[in-house]
Amino acid sequence: MSRPSPHPDLHTSAFLLAARSQPVPHTPVWFMRQAGRSLPEYLKIREGVSMLESCMRPELVVEITLQPVRRYGVDAAIFFSDIVLPLKAVGVDLDIVPGVGPVVAQPVRTVADVAAIPDLTGDHVGFITQSVQELVQELGGTPLIGFAGAPFTVASYLVEGGPSKEHAKTKALMFGAPDVWDALMTKIADIAAAYLRVQIEAGASAVQLFDSWAGALTPADYERFVMPYSARVLAAVGDLGVPRIHFGVGTGELLGLMARAGADVVGVDWRVGLSDGIARVEGRAVQGNLDPALVFAPTEVMLERAHAIVEAGRAAPGHIFNLGHGVIPSTDPDQLKRLTDYVHEVSQR
Repeated sequence: MSRPSPHPDLHTSAFLLAARSQPVPHTPVWFMRQAGRSLPEYLKIREGVSMLESCMRPELVVEITLQPVRRYGVDAAIFFSDIVLPLKAVGVDLDIVPGVGPVVAQPVRTVADVAAIPDLTGDHVGFITQSVQELVQELGGTPLIGFAGAPFTVASYLVEGGPSKEHAKTKALMFGAPDVWDALMTKIADIAAAYLRVQIEAGASAVQLFDSWAGALTPADYERFVMPYSARVLAAVGDLGVPRIHFGVGTGELLGLMARAGADVVGVDWRVGLSDGIARVEGRAVQGNLDPALVFAPTEVMLERAHAIVEAGRAAPGHIFNLGHGVIPSTDPDQLKRLTDYVHEVSQR
């Protein structure tokens, strides 16, 4: 399937230029979890609708994805979805429980459990294709970022049966049953790759691979047990020509490895100074990295920190301004608007 012709304005998109390490008119801005979370219009439209249902109804996906673009004037939209949605689409018995997160009815323990998970095809996610196509039309010259969960993070949900702080069962499987681990990680990598291809072929201009839990690993364990599978995902969409962003939480010690996995842009969370992050990603563009809690500080403090990040980002081949993780639900949307406007203003080339 060929990709649709990009909107002419996308060729001058600051976000896409930065992601490709090209000169930009200003530092581009978007926020992880900007679609929803703190917006009153999001909370209103989601009333009485479960998270997974809202991700599978194109009219809701389109509206929620557009809301922060309208409100903040950010340089990119992030597709409204959830990292476990592809698993739900292929038939895994799971739900997103409010206040808990994804909960899997039958955790994976054996190679047979892995084999029971179907591979993902476009037929499983026709609603994704429809949503992306409609969004691309609505967004015009604003790029749409597609995304998928990285293999380790998705595997941790499947093995633990839900969110975990220690990832003890996940690591026990990783160290103690390498055949099961390889089968599971390969399966998830191929599902993630297929899911990203669907989004790109429908018109997404960039993609992000989220590895929320990879920071639980040592560099040696990440390199051996995780990096090859993330690299498999990123390589599988490399022929489609869109920038690939790789982001993890608490991954300061893994940034060099994450860069080597094949990303064009590496996300740096707030625990690492951006200058240090730039040095660690070996010539890649960077994304980040304001502490999400700083939006609760006095505005002048938030903007002072943002200015320092913009200045540090000038040393990178490309810099996309973002928070160091997702928007906190109780965030004042007006603060994010002030932050967006400030970064645009202070970074004018």
